[in-house]
Amino acid sequence: MNIAVLGAQWGDEGKGKIVDLLTPNFSIVARYQGGHNAGHTVYANGRKFVLRLLPSGILHDGITCVIGNGVVVDPQALFGEIAEVEAAGVKIGSRLIISDKAHLILPYHRELDVLSEARRGERKIGTTSRGIGPAYEDKIARRGVRVLDLRRSDKLRALVERGVAHANAMLEAGGGSERASVEETLESLAAISERLLALADDVGLSVHRALKSGAAVLLEGAQGSLLDVDHGTYPYVTSSNTTSGGAAVGAGISPMAIDAVLGVVKAYTTRVGHGPLPTEFQEPLQTQVRTLGNEFGATTGRARRCGWFDAVVVRYAARVNGLSDIAMTKLDVLDTLPKIGLCTGYEIEGSLHTEFPGDLSLLENAAPKYEWFKGWQQSTGEARKLSDLPAAARKYLDRIEELVETRITYVSVGTRRDQIIGL
Repeated sequence: MNIAVLGAQWGDEGKGKIVDLLTPNFSIVARYQGGHNAGHTVYANGRKFVLRLLPSGILHDGITCVIGNGVVVDPQALFGEIAEVEAAGVKIGSRLIISDKAHLILPYHRELDVLSEARRGERKIGTTSRGIGPAYEDKIARRGVRVLDLRRSDKLRALVERGVAHANAMLEAGGGSERASVEETLESLAAISERLLALADDVGLSVHRALKSGAAVLLEGAQGSLLDVDHGTYPYVTSSNTTSGGAAVGAGISPMAIDAVLGVVKAYTTRVGHGPLPTEFQEPLQTQVRTLGNEFGATTGRARRCGWFDAVVVRYAARVNGLSDIAMTKLDVLDTLPKIGLCTGYEIEGSLHTEFPGDLSLLENAAPKYEWFKGWQQSTGEARKLSDLPAAARKYLDRIEELVETRITYVSVGTRRDQIIGL
């Protein structure tokens, strides 16, 4: 069976742990979109790993890990991450393959990202300013540089000249002081070209052949469904399709090859950066839950905004992704709370909405409607089966299943690999 694992909220749901848990059942783990703005935190063998571009399956020996064509790759960030993981004792060797159709993040993309975010003023998106958005913009505008372009120096120069000319025009128009250089950009690419091309291949063809031979593939998403450029809280979204439709496109395989879609959610809700979060906590609960859940970005360290579980959001994610199952993480973070809220709908302009609105102005004025549950106020960290959970926790999970119309198959109750309930 081939599955896609993706976030069903605003990202940071704990996808890395779930992928790490499931990896032994697969031959290939393929990352299909995003860039090094997404940090997947995995605790393995007593160590903490923060994986940004490397698929979370890399920590398991014998697993082939793929970076698909839907990912934008900063070569320096990639090689830095490889060095970190190998220094921790993980042998990568020939297990990593990068799509030769993947687009590259170049130095001027980072400059454009910083300038673009600064110009938004109060309407900032909250990007990591690592060049991801501008790299995707160049991809869509058909002036991007792909890994395979490194094989032909004449073509590469022409592409870089075009990209630099556009970047400098944008930097000048925006009042930026930096300027991109064709020669410096080519020099930076020459420094990594041989090493990057040694990892490059036609990933779609490789995965297709593996599927034909009977191999099982896990497709790993980054960010979350509500950050999808088409289906998220636009414009407060990322630059790629984080939903299941992006999995086939970003890995270069047929949608028919995906047998199931597992959505990962937290037992509450978080998001990083700007944009609506209807169930957002007020103080002091905001700081309390943020501290209990260590809700700080794995890549940036930014504090995440926290709120009650939003069933409207997750039911929407279940629909647009075709979720077959849900994995819930961080149930243990709620262990000490005396009461727990569960959002079942929004009151907007005097009307009750139980479906997620696409109009951001409606969402910004939404008042969440809650069902309240008595907290279980005891540790769940040692639970390994459903019957080990307090009755109040089981009641909470049952109601979420009912509201989001999707079964909960896994529940995580801690950071360790063994702190998981497979229902």
